[in-house]
Amino acid sequence: MIEKVKILKTEILSDNWYTLKKITYEYSKKDGNVQTQSREAYDRGNGATILLYNKEQKTVILTRQFRLPSFINGNSTGMLIEACAGLLDKDNPEDCIKRETEEETGYKITDVRKIFEAYMSPGSVTEILYFFIAEYSKAMKVHEGGGIEHEQENIEVLELPIQNAMEMIDTGDIKDGKTIMLLQYIKLHSLL
Repeated sequence: MIEKVKILKTEILSDNWYTLKKITYEYSKKDGNVQTQSREAYDRGNGATILLYNKEQKTVILTRQFRLPSFINGNSTGMLIEACAGLLDKDNPEDCIKRETEEETGYKITDVRKIFEAYMSPGSVTEILYFFIAEYSKAMKVHEGGGIEHEQENIEVLELPIQNAMEMIDTGDIKDGKTIMLLQYIKLHSLL
């Protein structure tokens, strides 16, 4: 069997916030020809995301926060409505999402269900994202949420009827890929 990929050289282009590398490699095509290619890959670590839902109220918990990349790519306010998410920071995905849920939304959850994992932008970003869902109730609210000050988070917590959230996909008010995937999962599996 022909080896498909052989890394020839790795250069670090930036190591400021996360790591941007330029990788030169050989790639063996189906026909046996070998090409030398060079690509950049951004490594920000892996992450986890969750959609909290309430069956009785038919509601979901989402967040709204400023996202600079969306602002510089045409989002006039830079604000995005999203499912709660965060980087693993050396935790396992389940511990990470429980911590992030409490920090961002103020809900302390214990029972989460992993539904799948996905590469969100595999053409340039190494991150794999672990997707979770969990039921929530008012009794699980332990504080207001909003994120952590030293991480410069300024997160607004939103509780929305599922129907409104689904309509916000159609109107373009929700444009975040992970959030759209989670909302569609909830609807496809008739959880709300």
